[in-house]
Amino acid sequence: MTIQMATRKAREGAHERRIEMKTPPLVSEHEWEAARQQLLVKEKALTRSRDALAAERRRMPWMAVEKNYEFEGPKGKVSLLDLFEGRRQLILYRAFFEPGVFGWPEHACRGCSLGADQVTHLAHINARDTTLAYISRAPQADIARLKARMDWEMPWYTMTDSFDVDFGVDQWHGHNAFIRDGDKVFRTYFINGRGDEALGTTWSYLDMTPLGRQETWEDSPEGYPQTPPYQWWNWHDNYDAEPAPHPKWVDIIRDPHEAAIRRRDAEANQDPALVDPEEEEIEELQEDDPGNQGA
Repeated sequence: MTIQMATRKAREGAHERRIEMKTPPLVSEHEWEAARQQLLVKEKALTRSRDALAAERRRMPWMAVEKNYEFEGPKGKVSLLDLFEGRRQLILYRAFFEPGVFGWPEHACRGCSLGADQVTHLAHINARDTTLAYISRAPQADIARLKARMDWEMPWYTMTDSFDVDFGVDQWHGHNAFIRDGDKVFRTYFINGRGDEALGTTWSYLDMTPLGRQETWEDSPEGYPQTPPYQWWNWHDNYDAEPAPHPKWVDIIRDPHEAAIRRRDAEANQDPALVDPEEEEIEELQEDDPGNQGA
């Protein structure tokens, strides 16, 4: 028997031993929709549970950061306070990129790199007075090279002291959240392990911060900054050019039902120039707005 024949027979035997997928049953459109509606109840319960957890995070006690930690940045030495970049909140992710890590020096840890590929556009987080930054042990020259290769834009600093040990990220990745009051810095929350899997979107980052999304529907302590939902949303390249919400956008948000009527009238008149697709999008969003529905 030739080597090629033996290889083919081995593959055929492996295929025969493979367990077939036990797929769900095939159903009609009506049955499928009924099953989806049943699961949707649990989906909505999960959403409300996630909102409630975020509300508890906003009530976590704060821990004062007493030590003066030092990092290396692209322009030299910086403090923990400098990492806020003037904003009120800071999320720091400990990524493993240093000698001894698999992939060094061409790559960072595969898991950390997968997470970095999911990071939302930072402009949206920054718009809520929040900075996201990465920290590692690698020198700045290597970090700059890695960011250019992987097309990553988050600020990334080099740890130079015991920060990783003191904040639980010396052996494993994790996100630490901080808030500042003037020059005073406080640790407010920490997520690591599988908790990191859910992070990457604008909402997941803001939900781990002490101030949250800062929208009026949220259950936050008295006096926390809040604005109406959706109004602060913007294109990522337009926050600086348009620091205040556009009047047309606010009009759509404030009265989505009237906006929908205008859209339908325009469609009935077959005038596509008057049809604003954003009005339809906001109407759909309002249907699930936790500020409008209690469930």
